[in-house]
Amino acid sequence: MQLHLQLRYDVSAPGADFVFNIHAAHTACQRVSAEMLQINQPVVWHLDTEPYSGNRYLRLHATAGPLVVQYGAVIALTHLHLDPKDLPEQAVGALPSVVLPYLRPSRYCESDRLARFAQREFGHLPAGAGRVQTIARWVQNHISFRSRSSVGSTSAVDTLVSREGVCRDFAHLMIALCRALNMPARFTTGTDYGADPALGPPDFHAYVEVFLGRHWCIFDPSGTAIPDGLVRLGTGRDAADVAFATMFGPVIPKRPEVSGIAIVGGTIAAAMPLETILSTDGPIAA
Repeated sequence: MQLHLQLRYDVSAPGADFVFNIHAAHTACQRVSAEMLQINQPVVWHLDTEPYSGNRYLRLHATAGPLVVQYGAVIALTHLHLDPKDLPEQAVGALPSVVLPYLRPSRYCESDRLARFAQREFGHLPAGAGRVQTIARWVQNHISFRSRSSVGSTSAVDTLVSREGVCRDFAHLMIALCRALNMPARFTTGTDYGADPALGPPDFHAYVEVFLGRHWCIFDPSGTAIPDGLVRLGTGRDAADVAFATMFGPVIPKRPEVSGIAIVGGTIAAAMPLETILSTDGPIAA
């Protein structure tokens, strides 16, 4: 996969600080073989990697004027294809400690408020990957994808009530429902390579990873992307943790430009059904 991102901003005096999460994460199944970073301003920047999540954060201070940040990478994707029968839910007491934060309610995933609903709709189903697939399918079938139908403060409960949203809203709702059933689930950002052009130009994409067996498993409840082509940028409790850009100061953002192509010889070809279980991590020890 060849990935290219361009972000543009108008920065007013006295300038602004930025934290970007646009670098592809290094994981067991995602190898970054080449990278390019270009910034039009002569700024000093720092790139740090968060130890557990692998999120890579670019920090800089921009002066007044236009700011253009470009990132490109060549990425080899070898997602694990896993048999749903080998992906049980784990009892809370048996979960690795590093996944416990993803059981709790968070700002946009109010799992505590959705506990009764989740139990009524999905509590009777056999535990395991099949139940998670059912939740993903329910969200995809009951929420309408509609551009600009939500705002930055829209939460999982808001989406359940309105029955419409964009990819981040689908992800927040599925995460909240999984956590309400004691399944660790986290918000993941990437790019929507292969999405239906009718939904608009390529953009950043939000999807879900649920901890099953000993793996973080990929689900796209919006159904708009090709899971095999998802490039992980960041993971967190919800969108508040992994915004692709966080600004501190007077800034007017422009629409980001995202492009990605499959390298000749790759295997990305068509959208995959919800029944396909993928992981971009190796197994996590208990």
